[in-house]
Amino acid sequence: MDIAMPFLPCLKKKKSPVPLGRSVFQKHTPPIQQNYQALLEMCLKNKCLFTDDSFPANISSIGTGALLKKLPGNLQWKRPHALHRSPVFYAANRKQLDLCQGLVENCWFLAALEALTFHQDILAVVVPQNQSFERKYAGIFHFRFWHFGEWVDVVIDDRLPVNEMGELVFVSSVSKNVFWGALLEKAYAKLYGSYEDLQIGQVSEALVDFTGGVNIRINLAAAPPDLWDILTRATYSRSLMGCHTHLGATKVLKNGLVAGHAYTVTGIRKVTCQCGPENLVRLRNPWGKIEWKGDWSDSSYKWELLSPKEKILLRKKKDDGEFWMSLQDFKIHFVDLMICKLTPDLMSQEDGKKWMYSLKSGRWVKGSTAGGSLGFCNGAFWMNPQYWLKVLPAEDSKKSLGSCNVVISLMQKHSSKHRNRAPHLFIGFSLYKYQESNRKLPPAFFTRHQPVNKHQVFLDEREVTHDFHLAPGIYVIVPSTLKPQQESEFILRVFSRKHVLREMGGNTSFTLSKEIVDRYEGKIWEDFFTKHFEQNPEINAVQLQKILNNISWRNFQNFHLSFSLDACQGILALLDLNASGTLSIQELRVLWKRLLFYLEVFQKGDASKSGKLDLVELHAAVQETGISLSNKVCNLMAIRYGDPDLQISFESFVCFMLRVEIMGEAFRNLTQDGKGIYLRESEWMMMTLYS
Repeated sequence: MDIAMPFLPCLKKKKSPVPLGRSVFQKHTPPIQQNYQALLEMCLKNKCLFTDDSFPANISSIGTGALLKKLPGNLQWKRPHALHRSPVFYAANRKQLDLCQGLVENCWFLAALEALTFHQDILAVVVPQNQSFERKYAGIFHFRFWHFGEWVDVVIDDRLPVNEMGELVFVSSVSKNVFWGALLEKAYAKLYGSYEDLQIGQVSEALVDFTGGVNIRINLAAAPPDLWDILTRATYSRSLMGCHTHLGATKVLKNGLVAGHAYTVTGIRKVTCQCGPENLVRLRNPWGKIEWKGDWSDSSYKWELLSPKEKILLRKKKDDGEFWMSLQDFKIHFVDLMICKLTPDLMSQEDGKKWMYSLKSGRWVKGSTAGGSLGFCNGAFWMNPQYWLKVLPAEDSKKSLGSCNVVISLMQKHSSKHRNRAPHLFIGFSLYKYQESNRKLPPAFFTRHQPVNKHQVFLDEREVTHDFHLAPGIYVIVPSTLKPQQESEFILRVFSRKHVLREMGGNTSFTLSKEIVDRYEGKIWEDFFTKHFEQNPEINAVQLQKILNNISWRNFQNFHLSFSLDACQGILALLDLNASGTLSIQELRVLWKRLLFYLEVFQKGDASKSGKLDLVELHAAVQETGISLSNKVCNLMAIRYGDPDLQISFESFVCFMLRVEIMGEAFRNLTQDGKGIYLRESEWMMMTLYS
């Protein structure tokens, strides 16, 4: 829920005085700190399994409200070894999340978790991978979450709630022997008080908790005209995306969507129909079932308008919760799109790759700093904490746009140990242009000056974020609650190319500032691709070869890297889904993202730094990508793509991996039973001759 507050100068002062004297301020309860490594070593030494007394295996960890009524009669807590003969913590070769929601109504949590799995490096921060049910197993696991400005380690034991049949009652995996999802949910429940505290939430909250990133919220009913461009940049950069449907009286609608439900955005695609191009969005229901039934759904006639190859590689005829829909239908049937970015360059037109991030902690205290909003005209707005912000032009920017992209985020901290027991306050902030000074702004300033954001929005949510384009200069940020005398702690975050942030009024509290560099350099390459495709809307194999051989491949200086025309023709044939004989910028983006990933894997596997992989290194590299191939297939591919000594160059590795991934995707989309597929002759020819 949000409330828009226009700028209202206070014309009439209320006579009631601001309360004096001290009140007892309820501070945020920090999570319990436990040393995972020390506890693990102690359990191994004593040859015992860890039991976590701070989050016990009983009803108190589940909650006290409505969730209790859903529980099975004979609830038990069991460790994975008692539930499966060969439990696995995390299956690295799984291409999909494959988690199913349990009795807790936390679709928002699972939708965010699904988005996280598209970025294995970020997932590895949240889910440390060196944990298992075999080596150094002691019934103890740990996970990491970004919690109000800092990364915290949450330690749990592996006792999980099950019914009489030994089935998990909360999150479970499609593969019954995989338990990382259930254990992650337990750690998240511990962080926020109980399983019941996960019942209600926003996708945006979990996205930030998994990344520490900055959220961008797009109201789809009033979506910007460049929504497709924003989605494109988000898809091919380090962004996580979620969305939710409109509330409704009926849970499952006739069109197959679930009302008031969170979904993950898992991909986008511009397809070429017989009647022209169409923009599609791919989504996933965290239930792992129940899908959209409209245009571009699994059974839609629209798929017949595409080339056989494009249809095979995009369409899935399975009720697995994942589906496609048009961008137009997406804007109609979904309320908000949430994009969580590790750097805020998604909405920026500035070049360069360095960003600065600053964080300040503060609090609203009755009778001291809880002044409320301007709209209440109580004359106390000036009492709110004030933050001096100096916006500077970026040093690494070649463009001079006259304005700088600045993202400001205000997040309130709940005072209760339990996330859902204290409702969120309505919070927001005002931004003022100012002159050089460190003195706190007096009451008169706010009656004479309008804020830069003339229509402040107050949300009863954990976080309020706003994207500004500001001229370099000095500004003042005033965070507040909607009503005066409401108490809470908060954190204020500022992202920009370059700035200075400090609290006004002589308060010298610590400001955390650090530089962020986008590791994948997506903005730079996006500009490069856009510039090239302005001249050539589609590129052929010769042009692809020219692009790949003229790119400065980072960390690959020790030998010459080049792609042959034959390799580029093979790459084009694999990625050219609409059989045009050329690649679009969309298809080149897909290729580029895969190339960067393959490059990391190749360099990691090339222990001798020779620029080639032998058979042993090739097997390890394929495994590193998360793909499971038999030794026989791997050896055959080495014969097909290797040199006479069965050595694989990076060029050959790219062709090899693209073929493996695309053929695997085609099989998964076409198979009904996981064992075989049926193809018409034209489809068989398309998949085998032109690939």
